[in-house]
Amino acid sequence: MKKITVIGTLVLSLSQFACKEDFLVTTDPTRIGADLFYKNETQLNQAVNGVYGQLQTITNAAYIFQEFTSDNTTLDFNPLDRGGAAGWEAFEFSTVNQGNGEISNMWNQYYSAMYNINYALEKMSGATTIDAAAKGPIEGQLKWLRAYLYFHLVQYFGDVVLVTNTLDKPDKAFDLVRSPQADVWAQIEKDLKEAVTLLPATYPAAQVGRVTKGAALSLLGKVYLTQKKYADAVTTLKQVLPLGYSLNAKYADNFDPARKNGPESIFEVQYQGGNDLGEWSNFVYVFAPRASAGAVTGFANTTPGGRNIPTNDMMAAYEPGDLRKDVSVQPGYTLNGKFVAMPFVNKYRYAHTISGRSDNNWPVLRYADVLLMLAESINEASGPDAEALGYLNQVRTRAGLKALSGLDKVAFRDAVLKERRVELAFENHRWFDLRRTKTPAELSAFMNAHGAREKAKPTVDRGGIAFNALDYVYTDNEYYFPIPAPQILINNKLTQNPGY
Repeated sequence: MKKITVIGTLVLSLSQFACKEDFLVTTDPTRIGADLFYKNETQLNQAVNGVYGQLQTITNAAYIFQEFTSDNTTLDFNPLDRGGAAGWEAFEFSTVNQGNGEISNMWNQYYSAMYNINYALEKMSGATTIDAAAKGPIEGQLKWLRAYLYFHLVQYFGDVVLVTNTLDKPDKAFDLVRSPQADVWAQIEKDLKEAVTLLPATYPAAQVGRVTKGAALSLLGKVYLTQKKYADAVTTLKQVLPLGYSLNAKYADNFDPARKNGPESIFEVQYQGGNDLGEWSNFVYVFAPRASAGAVTGFANTTPGGRNIPTNDMMAAYEPGDLRKDVSVQPGYTLNGKFVAMPFVNKYRYAHTISGRSDNNWPVLRYADVLLMLAESINEASGPDAEALGYLNQVRTRAGLKALSGLDKVAFRDAVLKERRVELAFENHRWFDLRRTKTPAELSAFMNAHGAREKAKPTVDRGGIAFNALDYVYTDNEYYFPIPAPQILINNKLTQNPGY
């Protein structure tokens, strides 16, 4: 996928001489004017590519909000550098406040992408040189992307600013208010239902990686599941089954850069390493232990980030004989002939040719996720019948585990949530899974219990630095993130979430 930046401004120059002769107003030849763009299929696809490029940036930091916040991962604590304590570390220790810079950056990135989506949709409606057959898939991709972004925002913040069009005057931005969650969910469903009708099931080889009908149905099913519309989730997710997806024979094939966009892949964020095009990923460098140098990354003289370290709880979640464990995590690394017992995420660790520029895609929707969502939805709608068990056990069998049977509704619910944790570990699902399966009070109690275990037996040595009194102290209001303080300063009509 090529990343394209679309300049949406038109620069005009007007020259006037003393003799008062008029000269033609012309466009700046160094810029692409908005009225000259969005005219044909090629340009509209470039606009969509620009949003896919923004999705890379959003995905690069998503682990902070979807894994760090959960019981899955922690950080390789650096007692000599506390620069991240008020930023990304706050999501691990539950000390996030409205001034957090990561929150502010995330908000800006999402709404920047949203503007480009809305602008492209508006311009596309006036494009006359593109036929309906070509226009449909482009519109479907844009609406899926908008739904995907709002699916995150409404879970992060609750009520959010809902914008589906651009503003003709800047002053109108100061009148925007947060829309009720019900309205946001309704817009998400609307966009995804339209995307289902517009998107193809597959693309030509040169376009593989774009959003498909399967991605629209899968995300719509997840939207229904999150809202506890279980019957709708079952009906929708079953439409994914005949589209040709299947589980990879080997779990590791889902993450191997040499096997991108394989039979299990429904949608993944595309990256490309091994060159200077600026499309590479670097997850292995961000997640590897700080002192591991090249033992994990494969390149000496690197300084890994030490973020997203698997917790003791996560390491213990795997059943004996689970084939996924060694693929997803490792208990430590060997450096200079010495084994260092520091767990790390192994899922994105593959050989690459240029330091810092790995080639891994990021999985967003996999067929295994669909099977587990189907199993959960059926159980919640009507109980754990043979069909629900069959979907769950397909995933377990691939992992080398015995099939489950004889579960009641509550036991099945627990089994699916546990299976999702290990199957989708470090793919940014855990926090949303915890939120939708627990009330705010239940989630608070759950995370406080996890925090107590981390304080009693830290996953990572803290170099003699004691925990802060506020570390791992969760309250019900943390079910939602705070609205970024700069946004409220800019627009005082925005309200803050309770408790911040």
